[in-house]
Amino acid sequence: MKFELKDKYIELFKLLKVLDLVDSGAQAKMIVADGYVTRNGEVELRKRAKIRAGDILRIGDDVTIEVI
Repeated sequence: MKFELKDKYIELFKLLKVLDLVDSGAQAKMIVADGYVTRNGEVELRKRAKIRAGDILRIGDDVTIEVI
Protein backbone atom coordinates (compact mmCIF):
# COMPACT_ATOMS: atom_id res chain seq x y z
CA MET A 1 0.00 0.00 0.00
CA LYS A 2 1.16 3.56 -0.63
CA PHE A 3 0.69 6.57 1.61
CA GLU A 4 1.13 10.06 0.20
CA LEU A 5 2.65 12.38 2.76
CA LYS A 6 1.06 15.84 2.94
CA ASP A 7 3.62 17.39 5.35
CA LYS A 8 7.35 16.89 5.98
CA TYR A 9 6.65 13.85 8.17
CA ILE A 10 4.01 11.95 10.14
CA GLU A 11 4.54 10.26 13.49
CA LEU A 12 4.49 6.48 13.25
CA PHE A 13 1.53 5.81 15.55
CA LYS A 14 -0.52 8.48 13.75
CA LEU A 15 0.23 6.86 10.39
CA LEU A 16 -1.09 3.52 11.66
CA LYS A 17 -4.30 5.26 12.78
CA VAL A 18 -4.75 7.23 9.54
CA LEU A 19 -4.48 4.03 7.50
CA ASP A 20 -7.05 2.28 9.75
CA LEU A 21 -4.58 -0.47 10.62
CA VAL A 22 -5.51 -0.12 14.31
CA ASP A 23 -8.62 0.82 16.24
CA SER A 24 -6.96 3.34 18.55
CA GLY A 25 -3.80 5.28 19.26
CA ALA A 26 -3.17 3.06 22.27
CA GLN A 27 -3.29 -0.05 20.06
CA ALA A 28 -0.89 1.59 17.57
CA LYS A 29 1.56 2.38 20.37
CA MET A 30 1.39 -1.24 21.63
CA ILE A 31 2.11 -2.68 18.17
CA VAL A 32 5.16 -0.44 17.84
CA ALA A 33 6.40 -1.10 21.39
CA ASP A 34 6.05 -4.88 20.89
CA GLY A 35 8.40 -4.75 17.87
CA TYR A 36 5.91 -5.55 15.10
CA VAL A 37 6.94 -2.59 12.92
CA THR A 38 10.06 -2.37 10.77
CA ARG A 39 11.20 0.79 9.03
CA ASN A 40 13.57 0.39 6.10
CA GLY A 41 14.40 -3.14 7.27
CA GLU A 42 15.09 -2.34 10.94
CA VAL A 43 12.76 -2.75 13.91
CA GLU A 44 11.30 0.64 14.89
CA LEU A 45 10.38 0.92 18.58
CA ARG A 46 9.78 4.69 18.72
CA LYS A 47 6.05 5.41 18.65
CA ARG A 48 6.64 9.00 17.60
CA ALA A 49 9.33 8.25 14.99
CA LYS A 50 9.11 10.78 12.16
CA ILE A 51 8.12 8.88 9.04
CA ARG A 52 9.24 10.66 5.88
CA ALA A 53 8.84 10.18 2.14
CA GLY A 54 10.93 7.25 0.94
CA ASP A 55 10.44 5.16 4.09
CA ILE A 56 9.21 1.59 3.70
CA LEU A 57 7.31 0.17 6.68
CA ARG A 58 6.26 -3.40 7.38
CA ILE A 59 3.74 -4.32 10.02
CA GLY A 60 4.00 -7.99 10.88
CA ASP A 61 4.18 -10.22 7.82
CA ASP A 62 1.04 -8.84 6.16
CA VAL A 63 1.27 -5.11 5.54
CA THR A 64 3.88 -3.10 3.62
CA ILE A 65 3.55 0.68 3.41
CA GLU A 66 5.52 2.80 0.98
CA VAL A 67 5.56 6.46 2.00
CA ILE A 68 5.69 8.82 -0.98
